Amino acid sequence: MIFFEQKEDIAPTCPHCKREIDKVWYREMKGDLGKRCLYFCPKCRAVLGVSQRKGLTLGL
Repeated sequence: MIFFEQKEDIAPTCPHCKREIDKVWYREMKGDLGKRCLYFCPKCRAVLGVSQRKGLTLGL
């Protein structure tokens, strides 16, 4: 079993620049296949992840 524990006293670190992340920047990208968000580190601008919202196909 995996347990989740909320931690407010520490900050995660960027896997690229190794500095603490106190905020995450994002940029929306829209196209024919829906809307995506690109998340990146505000200090080194390295991409942390991409999400996809399937609003176009789900009618949202």
